[in-house]
Amino acid sequence: MVVSRWRVLGVLAALVLAVCTAYTVMPTEARGGKAKTGTITASSAYSAALGEPVAYNVYLPDGYARGGQRYPVLYLLHGRGDSLQSWTQAKDTLDEMIQDKRIPPLIAVMPDAPWSERGNWYVDSRYTGGDIPGRPVETALTRDLVNHVDATYRTAATRTARIVGGYSMGGAGALRYTLAHQDLFGGALVLSPAVYTPLPPGDSSARDYGAFGLGGEKFDDEVYQRLNYPRLLTEVDPDLPVRLFIAVGDDEYANPDPADARHDLDFESEALYNAARRVPGVSAQMRILDGGHDWSVWGPAFEQGMADLGPALSVVPPAGLPAPLHGTPGTDWAGGAASHADGSTTLGYAASGAVNGQSHAGGLDVVLSRLGPDGAARWTRQFGTAADERLYGVAALPDGGVLAAGYTKGDLDGHHPGNTTDDAFAVRLDADGKVRWLTQFGAAGAADRVYGLTAASDGGAYLAGYTKGALSGANSGDKDAILARVTPGGQVAWVRQLGGPGEDKAYGVAADATGAYVVGGGPAGLPGTTALGGQDGWIARYDADGTKRWVTTAGGAGDDRLNAVTVTTGGLVVATGAVGGDLLAVAYTTAGKQKWTTTVATPATDAGAAVVPLPGGEAEVIGYTRGRVGVMAGQADVLTVRLSGKGKQAAAAQFGSARDDGVDPFAEPDLFAAPGPNGRVLVTGLTYGTPAGATAPGNGDVFTALVDPATGLPAS
Repeated sequence: MVVSRWRVLGVLAALVLAVCTAYTVMPTEARGGKAKTGTITASSAYSAALGEPVAYNVYLPDGYARGGQRYPVLYLLHGRGDSLQSWTQAKDTLDEMIQDKRIPPLIAVMPDAPWSERGNWYVDSRYTGGDIPGRPVETALTRDLVNHVDATYRTAATRTARIVGGYSMGGAGALRYTLAHQDLFGGALVLSPAVYTPLPPGDSSARDYGAFGLGGEKFDDEVYQRLNYPRLLTEVDPDLPVRLFIAVGDDEYANPDPADARHDLDFESEALYNAARRVPGVSAQMRILDGGHDWSVWGPAFEQGMADLGPALSVVPPAGLPAPLHGTPGTDWAGGAASHADGSTTLGYAASGAVNGQSHAGGLDVVLSRLGPDGAARWTRQFGTAADERLYGVAALPDGGVLAAGYTKGDLDGHHPGNTTDDAFAVRLDADGKVRWLTQFGAAGAADRVYGLTAASDGGAYLAGYTKGALSGANSGDKDAILARVTPGGQVAWVRQLGGPGEDKAYGVAADATGAYVVGGGPAGLPGTTALGGQDGWIARYDADGTKRWVTTAGGAGDDRLNAVTVTTGGLVVATGAVGGDLLAVAYTTAGKQKWTTTVATPATDAGAAVVPLPGGEAEVIGYTRGRVGVMAGQADVLTVRLSGKGKQAAAAQFGSARDDGVDPFAEPDLFAAPGPNGRVLVTGLTYGTPAGATAPGNGDVFTALVDPATGLPAS
């Protein structure tokens, strides 16, 4: 007689629940604190789909009865053969994590799923056999129960405020509900999920209860594959992102049949993780814990999973990108923006097609558009070569004109025939869009790029970037950072190189009346500095005549760099970038003495990309985060941080689309910021997403936003 492994495991799990709880959390009182505990009560919700009530336990956090606030909801699905009582042992964990502020206060709903003799797999069964009638369990729980909970308790009826979790059969259900009902759930705790690809092994109880049946047959291959996660992953809407936390024990049942070894749940869980993490709109974490198919795994996995998913729960919807987006049907790259005294904006980007009736020269072209306060284009200038041009800075001039800079791989100014390597360029346009001058320069046969631009007080400009050649003395090795001074008439007055034997680049530049400050990154050991380790961020000061006054490094022992710099109204030089995967901001006096340093860190990647001075000596840092600072919108979000004149964080927020914003596929920030009208900050950057209710011209477009420093979010 062959006994299903899940029948055996179901009996063992029931015995564990009946005798003791294998995983416990030390009560808060035992740690010397005053416990703030929630309550669990039993209730039921009538299901029209089933024609009968759905019994459930509900956990209400401490303070629920006293306040009027709304709460996120966690739905918890039990395994095959278990009941609504199984998840009650998670109460201590929820109490502790809420009290310790590791997760927000929430409601947890633990439904009973007795149908198909407790082997319903949380799907709508099409089995019509009389022994175990198939029931519409998925409809009952995702429609009737969710609607009941939202009508009965103070919930937030939004996907950002709902996640679902489960173990074994419940893990399979949680996975299906999240992928098939992205409008309802923003994430799932998928613990030891009883999922198999392409079909369950012959001894799996997934074949025995009619959940995947059809007519009089208890199991149908096509039904199972239609409901299983590989099919669901092909149908994911990337504009409704979901997060998965997958965990499994290292002592899962090992099938003795070599043909079925691939279906051991540790193997299947890893296969799920590797498939899910490759799907746009799905982010996944994977953990392998010590233990088997029981609460020795599910207990700690629940706590770890809630620590990962719980902080992202929010009763407030995320702040999205403003519409419209700018660009073409191809991929376009942000290049900067500037605000003018009449309320207009000049937007710059690199476009892969024609814009506003202009001609497309080929590859990526430079586009500069003057937009009125209503967003309508007053004029557009597009220029380029058959090769690629990239734009890395736009700066306003007092007369309404504008400066822009970047690099070209062609003959952009008409004086470099046959050029096939990157050259730096700068261009000046008048207020009406007429090109006054365009200057291209670089070392013959070597790559030269500009990554930063700022206007000088006389109407000229400073440019920052790198060269692989020799523009000012010998090259120190590989790439040298450069700072170039361009006159108001477009002539290159001087170029200064700074570098060591490795790859040094300058990414940002700012100026005051007496000179410029340039920032960058490169291997530790830049001449004149103290090596910190790995890649060092650095900042240097040059006088208006090109004399270097000082250079110093910033960061830590790992890989760091500085991306942007500004001079505040309080007279400090504030730079931003990244240190060890966290956003870094650091301030210096004009003499090079460091005044303060601060970081903004999440467990994910964060980086500063731009910094703008605010009144009173404050600064607004613009960057990106893949973590949670405010309410997560998607994958990489735009991050805004307001810092006091002493470097204290005064506000922080994030906004964006469901996809990557402000960063390119190579993890390089593509974000720019400048002072905007009415005390706001003008931000522009790359996005792969779409604003709500709007359209995207292509796969990679340019957004603009006016950020209110008080909230850090786009102003309405």
